Amino acid sequence: MDALIASYAETSSDSDSDFDPSSPPTTNSNLQASDPLPPPPLALLNPPNSLGKLDYLQSGQASRVRNFPHVEGNYALHVYIPVHIPSAPKKGMIQFLKKVSSLVPGLHVVDVDVPLNTLCQDDHRLEQVALGREFHISLGRTVPIRVHQIDSVLAMLRQKLQFQKQYYIDFSKWEVFVNDDHTCSFLSIEVVTGGLVEITKQIQAVNGVYKLHNLPEFYKDPRPHISIAWALDDICDLLKRAVEEGKRCSTVGGLLQKRIFTSKFSGIECKIGQKTYKICKFQEQ
Repeated sequence: MDALIASYAETSSDSDSDFDPSSPPTTNSNLQASDPLPPPPLALLNPPNSLGKLDYLQSGQASRVRNFPHVEGNYALHVYIPVHIPSAPKKGMIQFLKKVSSLVPGLHVVDVDVPLNTLCQDDHRLEQVALGREFHISLGRTVPIRVHQIDSVLAMLRQKLQFQKQYYIDFSKWEVFVNDDHTCSFLSIEVVTGGLVEITKQIQAVNGVYKLHNLPEFYKDPRPHISIAWALDDICDLLKRAVEEGKRCSTVGGLLQKRIFTSKFSGIECKIGQKTYKICKFQEQ
């Protein structure tokens, strides 16, 4: 996935992609309209062991906007928890996504921006592209920093976050988020129980580092989540109805599962430009 994100980077420097669909804001993000981003290189989606070229990428991609305009010498900063979805729940998630996609045809997979309804024609490809990548729980806003701030930001993040105990994160709720200027809607999975306390504390630590560098802090009432798909415009009502219908189709024996999946906390990473840095070390419990 890093290669895909890097494909949107500013080619003249090491600045990374500053569009962060994995972290749709729930309050103020102040997205600035800019030139539409190009589609990712097809080669990045077609490794030697892939299922073949994703030819549908060449037709009718939705245009996206950057979180902030590119400025020479700025580097996009993103602090996050990497997440991988385990194999066991993917079958149920695939059925849910197929139902939602049939009701909301404008959805695209986050990061690679492949139309979700096209992927739904092949369960294996849907699992591979939509659910097989690395997801992120954002611990801070994606913001631009100057080159002279990089070392200080990294040092302070490591100081505050380097010793973290392992814990489990329960992803238990399908949720819809809309960014502040209502240009994008996101289909996400929210953390509302297991792991919420630990993640909230980590967000507070990142906020402290941001504040010392005069960077905008995270939302007052953060709602940790990963995002699976996105669509242009504010289609919150439509997407929420589709989610409820998808839940009904996913009900087994009349009962909903308590959680969609569980993931073990695997550490904290920080991406600055095209470089990824490990931030935390585990303390064995």
